[in-house]
Amino acid sequence: MDRADLWSDVRPGSLYGALHRLAAEGLIEALRTEQDGKLPARTVYAITAEGRRELRTLRAEALQEVRLRPDPVDLALAMSSDLDEDTLRGYIEDRIQALEAQAAQFDHHRDRVWPDQTVADDLVVEHARLRSEAELAWHQLVLDRLGKLAVGSEQRARR
Repeated sequence: MDRADLWSDVRPGSLYGALHRLAAEGLIEALRTEQDGKLPARTVYAITAEGRRELRTLRAEALQEVRLRPDPVDLALAMSSDLDEDTLRGYIEDRIQALEAQAAQFDHHRDRVWPDQTVADDLVVEHARLRSEAELAWHQLVLDRLGKLAVGSEQRARR
């Protein structure tokens, strides 16, 4: 789970549900249960032959498909003509703060070396970091153009 946020939407609280679904689908199987001292017991899973087939299929799809998903913030911005400039600025500044915190996490991942780290791990972290950097640049562009955005919205509203 230490780096899962870089390549999945699985959060620690939903991990067990995901594991149970994968096991129910026959994609993974429980190997053993381990307990270290007084820590809670944990189950160690292994991928099944069916799981490996599914992984190959999903990996091929992911490597072949190039898609930038629509971001809900674009629609929100396009439909923001009824917001005053200060309110919209507040939203964008809040988003920038959240993105900066996320970027700091990616920088932390990049600067931290773990025992089994691979070149692929480095590339995944760098991809996340560069995407975060692009988001920050776009949000700064929005802030820089807020005055023009408000003027354009007012002109459309008068028509």
